[in-house]
Amino acid sequence: MLVSFVMGFSCGLPLLLTISVLQAWMKEEGVDLATIGLMSLVGLPYTVKFLWAPVMDRFVPPFLGRRRGWMLMAQVALFFAVAGLGRSNPAQNPWMMALAAFFVTFFSASQDIVVDAYRREDLADEELGLGSSLYINGYRVGMLLASGGGLIMADHMAWSQVYLILALCLVPGILATLLTPEPPQAEAPSSLWMSMAGPLADYFRRDGAWLILAFILLYKLGDQMASIMTTPFYLEIGFTKTQIGTVVKLFGFWATIGGSLAGGLIILRWGIYRSLWIFGFLQALSTACFAILTRTGPDLSWLAAVIAFENASGGMGTAAYAAFMASITNKKFTATQYALLTSLMGIPRVFASAPTGFFVNGLGWGMFFLFCALIALPGILLLTQFSDWASGRKAKTKPTGSP
Repeated sequence: MLVSFVMGFSCGLPLLLTISVLQAWMKEEGVDLATIGLMSLVGLPYTVKFLWAPVMDRFVPPFLGRRRGWMLMAQVALFFAVAGLGRSNPAQNPWMMALAAFFVTFFSASQDIVVDAYRREDLADEELGLGSSLYINGYRVGMLLASGGGLIMADHMAWSQVYLILALCLVPGILATLLTPEPPQAEAPSSLWMSMAGPLADYFRRDGAWLILAFILLYKLGDQMASIMTTPFYLEIGFTKTQIGTVVKLFGFWATIGGSLAGGLIILRWGIYRSLWIFGFLQALSTACFAILTRTGPDLSWLAAVIAFENASGGMGTAAYAAFMASITNKKFTATQYALLTSLMGIPRVFASAPTGFFVNGLGWGMFFLFCALIALPGILLLTQFSDWASGRKAKTKPTGSP
């Protein structure tokens, strides 16, 4: 269980180093908003990680075993990539910075693939709930350290030092990989083709497979589009980096943890389907509330109120979202199917978020956040196609050979 927490921390820490922390650095160096928005494209590996997940299922490194061997290689490469990103210069050469950030996201996505597979294979079925909860909490602690801690440190030291310190924070994950035992595993697929085709064939035999994919793409679309531009927004309306780190990241962290825990308890009582409806509307409403800050300006009380609502509702929505995806995953193909679903989850963060800088320039901040709230509605309405979840039933799977 402790390994789940540490691995969650190692997976969560790199994510925001190429999003909010990097945005703050670029904004401070005078990079324009359009370029900052386009920089989200470096997150492409999170979106397409399912393409090389079968390689990690098929081939076994010559040391530590199939899961630990791949984890160690990804973690060591990620350490050097994060440290290297801190050596780049956004003002002089933003495209070299984009390349360095791309290496961070590639090795981070590779780590995610193997950690998800390791956690699923290491824990017994009855331990998965607690193990997943510890993983998510560790993930959020890593995000908190990278974003809140990174921004606060950046007020007192050079950005290169900030990234080096955060790279060193990945060392506990490397040590955990070296010390933890390799989980018992089924035999590796006999060929690369089998490791690719088997999980996909199993998934697409399900009734409503394409609608499920559309739902995964759209459910958090508005929330992700808004969040990609929040750091430049806070800075532009007058908040300092320390205020952002303290209120948005530190205070917001606890609001998210509280929302996640509350969401888990509500799901136990109401079920996944009903919870997705309620949490989806709360997410959309909380996104719209950012427009209030365009009127209040750098008022810490209003910022805290908006952040508390947005992070709590986001934590609830993420809990239900993750429960939905876990419930439709076949245990026989966990690694690749999880990679596929979580890759799709990241598509809006990369592609839909890329033009957000242009939207802000054209609409203004207030209308931009209202637009993001409305964009969330199609994903919520897709829930009407999953009414079977109201009675707790999973999506049906067609027998092998069915059309």
